[in-house]
Amino acid sequence: MRPILTPLAQSLPSTVPFTGPEALERRTGVPFRARVGANESGFGPSPKVIEAIAAAADGVWRYGDPEIHDLKAALAAHLGVPTTNVAVGEGIDGLHGLIARLITKPGDVAVTSLGAYPTFNYHVAGFGGRIVAVPYSGHHEDLEALAEAARRERAKVIYLSNPDNPMGTWWGAGEIERFIAAVPDETLILLDEAYCETAPPGTLPTLDVSRPNLVRTRTFSKAYGLAGMRVGYSVGEAGFITAFDKVRNHFGVTRLSQVAAMAALGDQDWLAYVVAQVAAGRERIYAIATANGLTAVRSATNFVAVDCGRDGDFALRVLKALEARGVFVRKPMAPGLDRHIRISVGRPEELDVVAAELPGALRDAAG
Repeated sequence: MRPILTPLAQSLPSTVPFTGPEALERRTGVPFRARVGANESGFGPSPKVIEAIAAAADGVWRYGDPEIHDLKAALAAHLGVPTTNVAVGEGIDGLHGLIARLITKPGDVAVTSLGAYPTFNYHVAGFGGRIVAVPYSGHHEDLEALAEAARRERAKVIYLSNPDNPMGTWWGAGEIERFIAAVPDETLILLDEAYCETAPPGTLPTLDVSRPNLVRTRTFSKAYGLAGMRVGYSVGEAGFITAFDKVRNHFGVTRLSQVAAMAALGDQDWLAYVVAQVAAGRERIYAIATANGLTAVRSATNFVAVDCGRDGDFALRVLKALEARGVFVRKPMAPGLDRHIRISVGRPEELDVVAAELPGALRDAAG
């Protein structure tokens, strides 16, 4: 006799939301020469992070500080808010899971955009919530339609990423502030700012930790180059932030992850270097797209969405042809967005591979 799953668990698919490049390499036997699909930072972390990890390595037999005291204090000082307004977790995905657990009952509605970053949907479904998805307006999430859906559905939570994943577009701080004001007070606004470091000036609203229905999530996985360490943080009203302690894995952020994030946060010069490299890499991808007769979407992130010029099936064939040529990319899957592939900013030598292989991939897909 095997343990009996709950009816909810039985109704859910046993899937991994993202197919990793490692799985694709195992499946195809083709090693990737350009790993430009997962929006990691190919520029890596600060050298000071590597030094800090090496210095702390002999302490891995110890649990990490369950209060994550030093990192929370450093983040609070960096952001200019009290430590009571900061929570740290296992990446943004881990934090989104905790948020879903805190507020979602079976039947509760979560509003998001059709084709937006899917992991929050995965967590909402895991607690019996119902997703109401609003189509994009062109390449942007539709702020007015999202707020209207929250009012209409009496939503428990509304999810918005700014800058956006998967399209890389962004709204200015003024538009986001008007969106926040339009959402009902009883609806939690989950503002995902994973790409805040690469956004242009004027994108991020001023941090407001007094508003009880607004929580912002950020990460060390992108510009700081620590995707493999799994460290993210939430900023919000103290009452809600304190509630994370009710449900979080108190030893989930490892000792080395805390050390690495502290060192990364302390080297803002390295962050500025990476942000400059990302900006240059976006320009390179724009040029590669143009050289192949394609249109790139202007981006505020460390990736660029490239319109393959036909439909979603053609874009998928382009993706598969690139995989066969040793180039790992991803693509949106929602109607209207699925004609694009998404190319992460990689190191210059990786973008050289993209430039060399994309023409042949387009020919293969067309043929």
